[in-house]
Amino acid sequence: MVIDAHLHCTGREKSAEVLRSLDEAQIDIGVLLAPFLNDGYSLDDAASLRRANEHLAQLVRGHADRLVGFAVVDPRDPHAADDLRHAVETLGLRGVKMVPTGWYPYDEKVQPVFAVASELRLPVLFHSGIFIDGRSGRFCRPAFFEVMRDHPGARVALAHVGWPWTDEAIAVGLIDRIHGVPPDEAQFRLDISFGPPPPYRLEVLSRALEVLGPESLQFGSDCFLPCPGHEIAGRMRWVHELFDELQLDAAARERIWSGTAAAWLRLPGASPAADAPGRHERIAEEATQGTGPPGTADIALSTSFTSPDTPQAAARACRRAVVRPALRAGWLNGPRRMAPLCC
Repeated sequence: MVIDAHLHCTGREKSAEVLRSLDEAQIDIGVLLAPFLNDGYSLDDAASLRRANEHLAQLVRGHADRLVGFAVVDPRDPHAADDLRHAVETLGLRGVKMVPTGWYPYDEKVQPVFAVASELRLPVLFHSGIFIDGRSGRFCRPAFFEVMRDHPGARVALAHVGWPWTDEAIAVGLIDRIHGVPPDEAQFRLDISFGPPPPYRLEVLSRALEVLGPESLQFGSDCFLPCPGHEIAGRMRWVHELFDELQLDAAARERIWSGTAAAWLRLPGASPAADAPGRHERIAEEATQGTGPPGTADIALSTSFTSPDTPQAAARACRRAVVRPALRAGWLNGPRRMAPLCC
């Protein structure tokens, strides 16, 4: 199974087109976010977000096995808590995405929305880290989301591994795990949709795996619909390349492709059980050889790596030799776990 846990809607997509794109990319389940950046939808316009949630509800209706709809609300709006409840209880959406722009997650005025998310036991996706469009990322430091511990019913994913504050994001994800909370029940996990630019990606993923293991990481393409399947497949290729560089085993790969997100979404029968051997590797091979969906081979892979005889490649090989044993299970599951002794 493959779950794309981060797909943006624009308001222009139709259900059949979305399903076709997922099929082309060999995605089993897509988490679709209500539009908030395009065509008259804005985070600063609560009425437009209500329309966005209505659009998304229509889009996913009848496709609960493939499409999971996440409402978008502006928690500064005095009606946002009611809007979220309506989106879930009446429209049938199954989670919520929020983007701190002009508000901090610890602001008192946004807590009522978090309280509803906790009451309804929702999966919550937050933008974390810098914005590539120039908006200020000062509201999105990963540590600011620790306020969600006051709302324990909400299950939180921090997008983009919080880049450039990736160590901070990993630290936020670490606390429950240090205290023995099973990964599927931990409040925080990290979405590896790529905030980090290509030169950082191997380092960021390696560090997250070494500390947390794959149990706290989930795949998201961060693509904008409508888009062809080969665009989503191209984002998957980036991840395949990184997995290969890190020599991840099949169980770790499957956990990131589907297991973590399945637990986050509370999908029926969610488990990290592996699919047919080699499925994801076939996707990457098809994309490389041009035998996959049309246009796949033309994707410019921005994670191209230098040849093995360069100093950079030698350094990477050396790093892999050091961290590879920890990557399979994560530092937390290693032989020398750290006791919770901090103040």
